[in-house]
Amino acid sequence: MSFVERYGLWNPAQNEAAREVLRRVEADGLEVIRLSFADQHGVLRGKSVTAAALESSMKSGVGVTTTLLAKDTAHRTVFPAFTPGGGFGMKEMEGAADALMVADPTTFKVLPWAPRTGWMLCDLYFGNGQPVPFSTRDLYRRALSKLADAGFDFVAGLEIEFHVFKLEDPKLQPSDSGQPGSPPEVSLLTTGYQYLTEQRYDLFDPVFEILRRDVMQLGLPLRTVELEYGPSQCEFTFAPGIGLESADTMVLFRSAVKQIARRHGYHATFMCRPRLPNVMSSGWHLHQSLRDRKSGANAFVIDDAARPFSDIARRWLAGLLTHARGATVFSTPTVNGFKRYRPYSLAPDRAIWGRDNRGVMVRALGGAGDPATRLENRVGEPTANPYLYMAAQVVSGLDGLARDLEPGPSADMPYETKAPMLPTSLGEALAALREDAILVDGFGAGFVSYYAKIKEHELARFQAEVTEWEQREYFELF
Repeated sequence: MSFVERYGLWNPAQNEAAREVLRRVEADGLEVIRLSFADQHGVLRGKSVTAAALESSMKSGVGVTTTLLAKDTAHRTVFPAFTPGGGFGMKEMEGAADALMVADPTTFKVLPWAPRTGWMLCDLYFGNGQPVPFSTRDLYRRALSKLADAGFDFVAGLEIEFHVFKLEDPKLQPSDSGQPGSPPEVSLLTTGYQYLTEQRYDLFDPVFEILRRDVMQLGLPLRTVELEYGPSQCEFTFAPGIGLESADTMVLFRSAVKQIARRHGYHATFMCRPRLPNVMSSGWHLHQSLRDRKSGANAFVIDDAARPFSDIARRWLAGLLTHARGATVFSTPTVNGFKRYRPYSLAPDRAIWGRDNRGVMVRALGGAGDPATRLENRVGEPTANPYLYMAAQVVSGLDGLARDLEPGPSADMPYETKAPMLPTSLGEALAALREDAILVDGFGAGFVSYYAKIKEHELARFQAEVTEWEQREYFELF
């Protein structure tokens, strides 16, 4: 028996999809298939196999070193792999041992920008058939299972801001290499600030055409393409998806945009606030609702015109607000992202909600009888690992349902209303996560400890750097 068969890792739909993948690969004349998994940062990593090796690779898995799960955003290994337990206290992680990538055949795509190339998203397993506990896709799957036990499916729509620049110098000299390497030099495609004007859109349209064509050929549910407020800034939105679907869409979209842009001489970045003159911060607004598993209806909808949403939505919203401080580690996982939380900036700075108000953390949209009634959480940055961001919503919302929490009144003055402030730094967010017993239990104490150690390593490297601000402030003065 194959590895997949021995441990029953595919359901009937995946088994059928695997047969269709093999048929498609032969029919389309594909020569190579990329097998990828989303790491702890939501960055796709993996290996490529030839078409001839695909069937055995799908059934037996493909080995990758477990140290890929031990790296920070500079790709530096944080945990001591060559000590007993590999720094994790787990024999399976010791000595940079292998885990197995097992393809999810239902995610198969043909990459429009890469000749004769297919792609599949994978899950990670140890050789004993057990899921790797630090696999964020599996963690999110477990959170969705708990939500299903409560009678609901998670529905999420994506609204993602990012920048695209013209690539001037990719910085490929040997002296530019490092962990991390030198960032590329870029120039603007538009000067910005003409929000949604047709002239600015038309300037951007040649790039939009490149991105839009390939994103739609991937089969991703693209809805709108917009020019954002800042220079070289844009926004793509996607139709709602259920469960894993929207998170899978986000990891592929983000990786695809960067690859497509680079092949055409551009640099796309999902960094929240690039250090370039006059650019604006980018956010990732996560629209969400619950689908009743029995009726298939939106559980947030209510018929009472005097109320914005149902009791289910009220309690879910209260959970999001109650755990907002600890959950920011997952929605805003970089040092840079906290520079977005500024008052009067179209970004939140405290845990409040409001009816159709863009200054609050959670914006309530829809109303009586509206099947599109939803909550828009505006807290996230575009770099967030989507599995962790969405899992944090589910864990928080489930607590609101379980304890019948109250969100308080709608805030009409979002930057003046008294409410818990969002963390102002990654260090403060990590402390808030550790103090939130519900989140620690929902993600697992082992995962929280693991993830916090990686983020603390990044934070320590940042704090050891002498910044340009310090040099400018003190070098001449003292």
